[in-house]
Parts: sequence; C-alpha cells; structure tokens
Amino acid sequence: MTTVSRVPHRLSRRLLAIAAVLVAALLPGLASAQAILHAFNWRYDDVAARAAEIRQLGYAGVLVSSPLKTEGPQWWARYQPQDYRVIDSPLGDTEAFERMSAALEVRGVKLYADLVLNHMANEASQRSDLDYPSARVRAAYAADPARWQRQRLFGDLSQPLFTAADFNPAFCIRNYNSVTEVQTGRLCGGDGDTGLPDLQGNARVIAAQRQYVAALIALGVDGFRLDAAKHMTLAHVNAVLDPTLLGGRPVYGEIITGGGRGNVEHEIFLVPWLRETALSAYDFPLFHRIRQAFGFGGDLSTLLTAEADGQAIDPRRAWTFAVNHDIPLNGIFRGLIMDATDETLAWAWLFARGQGTPLLYSDNNESGDNRWNQLYRRPDIAAMLGFHNALAGEPLVMVSQSACHLLFRRGDRGLVGINKCGEPRTLAVDIAAHPLRTPSRFRDALSNHVLRVEGEALSVTLPARSARLWRFDAAASRCPQGADKAPQRCTQGEPLPAPRVAPRREPHGPMPVEAKPVD
Repeated sequence: MTTVSRVPHRLSRRLLAIAAVLVAALLPGLASAQAILHAFNWRYDDVAARAAEIRQLGYAGVLVSSPLKTEGPQWWARYQPQDYRVIDSPLGDTEAFERMSAALEVRGVKLYADLVLNHMANEASQRSDLDYPSARVRAAYAADPARWQRQRLFGDLSQPLFTAADFNPAFCIRNYNSVTEVQTGRLCGGDGDTGLPDLQGNARVIAAQRQYVAALIALGVDGFRLDAAKHMTLAHVNAVLDPTLLGGRPVYGEIITGGGRGNVEHEIFLVPWLRETALSAYDFPLFHRIRQAFGFGGDLSTLLTAEADGQAIDPRRAWTFAVNHDIPLNGIFRGLIMDATDETLAWAWLFARGQGTPLLYSDNNESGDNRWNQLYRRPDIAAMLGFHNALAGEPLVMVSQSACHLLFRRGDRGLVGINKCGEPRTLAVDIAAHPLRTPSRFRDALSNHVLRVEGEALSVTLPARSARLWRFDAAASRCPQGADKAPQRCTQGEPLPAPRVAPRREPHGPMPVEAKPVD
C-alpha cells in the first residue's frame, strides 16, 4: 500500500477552528485556564457523545487512552501495542477516533493522546518471533483490505513495522536505580513473565514513531502523554518528539518518582528529563508533598514551599494530580491512595491555587473501588473546576496558614479556605492588608454559603475537614443593604446541612498508634 495523507474530519479543519473560537467566546475563561480530563479507558465514541458536557463543565482538554492496535478487554492491554499504523482496540478504531476528534474540536476542547513508544506487546505465549504486528494480524489485514485501508494511518500493512533487530536484548529490569538497566531492560511481571519487548532508539524505530505522531497530529491531536517515559533514553525521546514535529504541542512524560529532591528516581530520571528536554511531566514530587501534607501529622503550610524545597516542578511544565490511574490500578502503588476526604481537599488546593495543569482522573470503575467512576462530573469537582476557570490569571496571595489550614485570596475576587483538621477554624481577615471587593458578597462554590464583605475586617469560619471556595458574586452583591431588608439568600446563602466530619481512615489498615497525632 502507498502512503497517503488522511483527511482528518469530514468538516474542514478551518470551519471547526472557527466554530471553536465562537464556542470559546460564549464560555469565557477557558482560553487561559487549563484543566484536563483524563478519560481513562473510555471508548472514543463515549468521549464524543459527552463532548458537549465536558466543555460545559469547563475542561479545556481531554486525555484519551492510547490510539493504536491492541487486543484484549483489560485496561492494561491498551499499553501493549501490536501496531502503530492502525487504530483498533476495544476503545474504537480510526474512524471512531476521527469522530471523537471532530466532536471535541468543534467545541473548543483540546485532545491529548497517550503515546506508548517504549515497548511492544508481550506475545511470547503465542509466538517466538518479534515481528510486529504478528503474521496472524497481518493476515487479518489482508483478509479485509477495504476495512483496514480505512483504519490505516501510514505505511504498508503487508509488512512488519518492527522486527527482532529493532529490540534490545531480552532481560527483566531488576535494579530500578540503574539508568542503563531501566532504559534497556524489559518491564516484567512475576511468575516467569518474559516482559514487554523493549524497543531500541534506532533509525528505523525513530522514523516509524515520528510517522505515528505526525499521523495523530493530522487527526487533530493537540498534545500527548508519554507512557513509561523514564524507560526511554533522552536521545530517543528528543529524536522522536522534536519541536519541528510537535509544532508547539505539549508532551507530558510519565516519570514516576518516590518524591522530589533527594529521591534517587527524581535525581536520575526527572531532573535530566527537565534539563535535557523541552517537555513537561507529571508532578510526582508535588503529589508526594500533597499526600504528606494532608495526611496524619502533616503540615499544610509545607505546600507553599514545595517548589522552593525541590518537592514540585515548575508549574508551567507540570501535570498536577491527587490520584492518577497507576495508583488504584497497580497493586504496588495502592498504598499511595489518599483518604477520600483528604483527596477531595487536595483537589480543592490543586484547582483553587491556579498553578500547574490539573489532570482529573475519571474511570469506569476499573479498580473496583467505585470511587473515581465518573468523577469528572461529581458536583464538588465540577464546582472546583468552575472556580479554577473563573479565577484564571488572578494572583495567589496568602492570608494565613498553619499545619491545619490554608487561607488565601485570588486577587480581589476570590477567597479560599482549606481546613484538614477535625475542628472548625475561625480566622480574621484584615481587608486593608488583603483587599477584597467591598462592600460585596462572595459565594462558596461548594456549599453555596454567602460571605458578607463589609468594612475593614472580616471573620470567616472553615468547617472541619472542609474547603471553602468563595468568589465574588455580582448578583448577590446587588442585594439591599441592611439585615432588615436582605433576604436569607443575600446574607447566608442557601441553608446548609449540619457539617458531617468524615472520619480519618487510612485506606490500607491503621497506622501505628504512635504515628497518629491528633490534628
């Protein structure tokens, strides 16, 4: 087959771009604010069907699981590529991907795709050779050429994309503190698993991977997640994902570390990545700082110095998160799952601070916990996202902080309080030192509570184990002055239920008594 350029959508990309601009004008605030929905393991047609909702909720982009040829219903099968040249998996095919891309683009939502470039599928139980795709898959292509021509992105489907000469020698990684071993060995499971065949960074592999990335860009992809990024040499990464090919599109590398400065994985993988590439990364250092700060005995004020302490990366290059897919789905990481209330408070911090790019993980209950299923539309998450978008560009100024609480303003239009402890906190705000729009009323995005801002002093109460995201409410601020004239909605907001303090429980068994200070 000869290589041809695909027409990405039935509508012209110019018309789609014009439509996206019009939608952005109707929904202001998202042009400069960025929050991305990780639609983990979602079918492409399901993403397309929810495109309008995703936009209305305020997500600026959607990250979808790897668009390539894979087989098997398990979520992890999406990370075992058989071929780059077609999109075909339980999530959909190339045509479904095109429909999804068009549905997102017309609504002004950016599309991010998961790239799996480090390795290919482990098919050792089926065959002994390293031809990808296998003879069986190539025979299926030949049996229905019309269908596979429609799914083809590039290349000659009658020939293997890769052969044995394109892979590193087969051995399982044992020492994860060895850069050479991590970047040339195989990712293996237990019980004699032979692992995922590890691709070299040779000219043939690089050329194929560049064609693949270019084809996804032609389909409308606006940015990428690079899976297993620390398992690729930086020379290989830079040869594939160079600025000319990317054209300004961001790439976020998955570089899992156990912390920031001082952590071995941070020093030997993440630091070189940030120094020697122009690409971005998951902010695992910040995740670990967040988990410590919100946990038993943790100090919320340490969040304010995370970057200075080397426990966060430059927010301009960071995907920030309170949970990602590896944490609940991989047994070795499940110990990192936060207490459910702590996780919600962590999301409040990530959305309200206005720094970094929050990546909101939402699955179909692959973990069985039923905790992140459809999380993207949960009312409190949607409210946090709305606050994030509305306050985009407003500076963060601290008002007060302690081990238990943070109180900060976003310019003069937002006031945020987070209280992780088991007792309410009443805090004073000096309006002269911390100007807010006054006289006015601010409404909490989470509880609908209305805060009256009048005079030179303000007292705010943060309920136990809660967050408050107050934002200037122009409509409520037009309420009549004086308690005798103002209806309840102007002075108190909607009646609030009695606060229910969520018990602090460790997700995987109790901590030793001596490690459980009372907050």
